[in-house]
Amino acid sequence: MLDSFRSSILYDVLKLTSTLLLVFMLTAPATAGPGPPKRPDFPQGVSTTNPGNDLWREVRQRDLPVTGTSQVKGVDSGVLINVEGDRWARFRIDNPVRHAPTLLVAVVLVLLAFYVLRGKVGIEGGLSGRMVFRFTDYERSLHWCLAIVFLFLAITGLILLLGRTLMIPLFGHHLFSLIASASKEGHNLFGPIFLVSLLLMLVSFARRNIYEKGDLTWLLKGGGIVGKGHVSGGFFNMGEKSWYWLVILVGLAISISGLILVFPNFGQGRVIMMVSNVVHVFGAIVLIAVSIGHMYLGSIGTEGSSEGMKSGYVDINWAEAHHDRWAKTCHENDEILSAEEFARLQGNPIDSGDATTGAAND
Repeated sequence: MLDSFRSSILYDVLKLTSTLLLVFMLTAPATAGPGPPKRPDFPQGVSTTNPGNDLWREVRQRDLPVTGTSQVKGVDSGVLINVEGDRWARFRIDNPVRHAPTLLVAVVLVLLAFYVLRGKVGIEGGLSGRMVFRFTDYERSLHWCLAIVFLFLAITGLILLLGRTLMIPLFGHHLFSLIASASKEGHNLFGPIFLVSLLLMLVSFARRNIYEKGDLTWLLKGGGIVGKGHVSGGFFNMGEKSWYWLVILVGLAISISGLILVFPNFGQGRVIMMVSNVVHVFGAIVLIAVSIGHMYLGSIGTEGSSEGMKSGYVDINWAEAHHDRWAKTCHENDEILSAEEFARLQGNPIDSGDATTGAAND
């Protein structure tokens, strides 16, 4: 009887203890003081914050030397966070990416307005049909090689620079990805060809592009394009010489900076790479903009200009209008071909009556 009573008391004690313990566990969080901060509301798909954000923010913005000590040996291996990367990215977006389209479109519109208002720059008396030799086959081949490679590099480069903004809305991300990838590979492949062509152009044409007496006068008179007055010029006039040296100097800057970008294993750091990118982009934009004017003047802008790079010969009237000092030398050396002689040279013999008629029509 006594044992049964003791067992009943022990059972009640255990029951009461368990109840009190359960009540304490349920009420303890509410009475234990302030808990952890409330979890913020995250955007859809984001479940937590990066616990290292504060750490990397402090590392990035610290007022200490950016170069530390590391067992890894290599260029910039002692730099934990390169803060110049963001600055370069912002500069690239805020400057060439934003302003390059405006510049190129403005050049096209100016040339279009000039053509509408001024028209094609003609030759007084028209073309005579009498031709004089100007460029060898090698020189013309070199010119067209450089021109074609430059156009390819210009197109692929503009795709890489402006494609995300201009092409993704038209073609979508997947097709643009294929175009951009092909443009990158082609740009890297043909870049060295441009450099080789540029060096050959330097060797072949440098002597005839040295500035001489009379070139400044040509510039002051607007090269005969602005106004009606005649301007004197040698084998190459001031405008052609300036274009030549612009191509050579800016082209070399573009080529060297391009090699630095394509071959990072030269040992250059990221700052040099970023500077090279800026030089490459701005140099290319300038060269593309001026080349549009060169192509305009060499085709529909000036009467008789394109023939020199087609056959290697130019009309003597064209030479006298734009390169009178060189034309005088051609007269003195008796280097001028009649229309019949030039036609036979080209494998298209014509009689004198046809030649006269053709010259009159021109």
